[in-house]
Amino acid sequence: MTWIPLLLADPSPCLRWLVLRELLEHADDGSEVRELAAQRERDPLVAPLLARLGPDGEDASRGGEEASAQEGRAEGDDELQPADLMRPTMLALMRLGYLGFDGTHPVVARGAAYLFSLQRADGAWERPGGYGDSGEGEGYSMIPLQTALPLRALAMCGYATDPRAERGYDWLLAQRLSDGAWPTGIAGGGTYGRVAGYRRMPRSRWGCRSNTTGALLCLAHHPERRHSPEAQRALDLVLGRETREASTLGFEVARLIGAEPARGFLTFYARFDLAQILDLCWRVGATPDDARVAGVVTFVEGLLGPYGLWDIEPPQASRWVTFDLLRSLSRLDRAGEWVSQEPRTPFQTYPRSSRRY
Repeated sequence: MTWIPLLLADPSPCLRWLVLRELLEHADDGSEVRELAAQRERDPLVAPLLARLGPDGEDASRGGEEASAQEGRAEGDDELQPADLMRPTMLALMRLGYLGFDGTHPVVARGAAYLFSLQRADGAWERPGGYGDSGEGEGYSMIPLQTALPLRALAMCGYATDPRAERGYDWLLAQRLSDGAWPTGIAGGGTYGRVAGYRRMPRSRWGCRSNTTGALLCLAHHPERRHSPEAQRALDLVLGRETREASTLGFEVARLIGAEPARGFLTFYARFDLAQILDLCWRVGATPDDARVAGVVTFVEGLLGPYGLWDIEPPQASRWVTFDLLRSLSRLDRAGEWVSQEPRTPFQTYPRSSRRY
């Protein structure tokens, strides 16, 4: 296994700690694991986040907070809303959760408390500025991602079963379409929002892949709901997009570690990242008995470099993406109870319309 020395030689103690625990299955009380655990807070990926999250859990770097908040807002809106201001904290918790930190760490606990303080009574969080109802029948009264994004951050840090998070899950499931997908949102007049071609889903008229992926990620990080019929149905629909894009492989991991910028709101999950798809497959329980899953595995394994790493752009993400893919491939069930209900259908993002004459 040529990847072992390459991953264990990485300067990040967080990566080395994750490799020992999740790929090599070393016990938490092992000497090497304990030594790296003590170094994780000094990791350059972690130390700035721990320093920025203030005593109330909000991101204390005001300039960076506003710049990050601006990236997720609709064009033409100049007023920052609470949902915009919580974005840096939400992104910080996503990274810390991915790196193995949870609510036992005081900074994570403060960040989670801050996100929960912005939760509405119905379990949802507010929409970012620029997406609300303008009072003239335009805008959105509901977008699933308004709750899916902060809820995923909390779930990644171990708060999925918190009663407050469970209210968020209940709200999210209430927005689900009858076909099992999630829509772009509810637009003016109570109609479903338009689904742009890059967010279309096969065999779903109103289903939005970005919102469905966001909701599915929340379910996938819940210890019980990840095997629910709702999670399995959503993954079944997402797998219907059988595109193979090497250029986007590992984008989500690169974004989580800060090697790629975290932009967009409706477009947050616009890229179809096969590393993320494999991560969802093992968490929800899809198996290579499904030809679509087997096709993703074959394609991804074909991209493996000669030295045991997946060569990713930017290069600093290569070892992280390699760790993530190896974890997914090793945990993918080979003989589970996964049953697909979707026929394989050719998919085009922007299908050509037939000429009238």
